Amino acid sequence: MEQSVLDHAQSVIGYVFQDPVLLERALTHASNVEQRLHSNERLEFLGDAVLGLVVCDLVYRQYPSLLEGEMTKIKSLAVSRQTCATISQKLGFHKLLILGKGMQGTGEMPTSLAAAAFESIIGAIFLDGGFTAAERFVRPHVLAIVEKAASSGHQHNFKSALQQYAQQQLDASPIYRVVDEQGPDHAKCFRVAVELNGRRFEACWGQSKKKAEQEAALMALRELGLVIDEIGGELRLQHSPAAADS
Repeated sequence: MEQSVLDHAQSVIGYVFQDPVLLERALTHASNVEQRLHSNERLEFLGDAVLGLVVCDLVYRQYPSLLEGEMTKIKSLAVSRQTCATISQKLGFHKLLILGKGMQGTGEMPTSLAAAAFESIIGAIFLDGGFTAAERFVRPHVLAIVEKAASSGHQHNFKSALQQYAQQQLDASPIYRVVDEQGPDHAKCFRVAVELNGRRFEACWGQSKKKAEQEAALMALRELGLVIDEIGGELRLQHSPAAADS
């Protein structure tokens, strides 16, 4: 690989390799080598694991109230092949891949190759500079994706969103109280109110305690100014609320 290409790749990555051979290996597709061991496949395997660890660490630290299942959903989106391909194409890694003649000029490149390039480069950075260097490269590219995934998930779990806000901003936990219930035992409705830090929010009805609690949590988020109604009826949570001093 020409030095100018390596220099360009390092400039895009924002990292200078102590061992440039690792970067060249990360950009070498199996179609261009006689032995697959000399391609980027092993680095792709390693990079996939490092990417997962960076994302898991980010989700764990940034969302302390999320349960394991919710964390898994966010991670799955952030490390998906499509996400990796999108990031890789945005950075132009797919254009730097060293391909065999049979794959050159065959039209649009499969997204799987772009995704592999991204993961391989992560693996190469990890080997060259350790986890800190790899994390420094990965984090800016996945942060917005993680935040969007977390926000989208909270549209269906307002209790989790309120719990997170309460713990991070108020060092407290919401309390859900059933203030009324009506109907026969087989079709009972519940009216639930949230109490948080000494304040009771407007109560809401639901066809089960679980649904009523979700509605009550949404009501509290609205009153705290932490929910934005968007076009199409979707809801977006404020990531850094100026905090509901009201």
